[in-house]
Amino acid sequence: MSLPALKVNGLKLTDETGRIVQLRGISTLGLRYPQYITKESFETFRDEWGADTMRLALYTDEPGGYCTDGDKEELKKLVIKGVEVATELDMYVIVDWHILYDKDPMLYKAEAIRFFDEMAERFAGNTNVIWEICNEPQESPFATVIKPYAEEVIPVIRKYSKDSLIIVGTNKWSQEVDDVIGQQLSDGNVMYALHFYAASHKDELMERAKKAIAGGVPIFISECNICDASGNGEIDRQSGDKWISFADENDISYIVWNLSNKEESSSIIRSDVTTLDHWKDEEYSETALWFKKKMSSRKDK
Repeated sequence: MSLPALKVNGLKLTDETGRIVQLRGISTLGLRYPQYITKESFETFRDEWGADTMRLALYTDEPGGYCTDGDKEELKKLVIKGVEVATELDMYVIVDWHILYDKDPMLYKAEAIRFFDEMAERFAGNTNVIWEICNEPQESPFATVIKPYAEEVIPVIRKYSKDSLIIVGTNKWSQEVDDVIGQQLSDGNVMYALHFYAASHKDELMERAKKAIAGGVPIFISECNICDASGNGEIDRQSGDKWISFADENDISYIVWNLSNKEESSSIIRSDVTTLDHWKDEEYSETALWFKKKMSSRKDK
């Protein structure tokens, strides 16, 4: 079956009938753990967590990055595999151009255009594919850097996919979402990324999010966890509760970072675990168990 295409209706994400949709899902840690990009792994999150979305984070500028010394063809094969597996399982899938160390999305704009041109053409008929065109810009004001970048990249996707949902990152690691107020793109099917790590990001960032909503900016939390902003460190469940309640109350979709067994707080699998799917609770990290409980008890599951 084909999943409903997603539409931005004011501040809300909806399906083709106008029903409000709040996606919840899991992000890969780059594509550095390909052993988890499988039908069985994705199926575990769908059936045991209640997840409906997987995010494929394609690092652009790091060792092994797509735009540095990575094997472009192998990385594209992993993206294609991830999309095909999610499609087979009737899950949504985010193709994430994961800028981080590059900071400025303009740095590899030409590469981004070539990548999205190829991928959007390949998946033109897929109603389940969501395009995230710049993960976490830094030192890149929305009006003068991110918006002009998006105005060049989005038309490349629209050549093949007129109606797919597109997520646009915001400055300062996708935190300055309120800077989008009055600067929204003319494309009507766009949402703007907000990322939180609950142990680091508290009232100040939430106030930014509330200000953005009040200013008419539709938000998508395309990355989050309850540890600190490094992806490691202490866990703050109380702050996490506030963030997930905020997301639920406002029908904001959220994606959990990250699917790996790396030895850090944000990893879903414990570092000493080699199982690749259908994990037991004792094989999950503390953060994973917290998010699993939140997602598996979702009211609209």
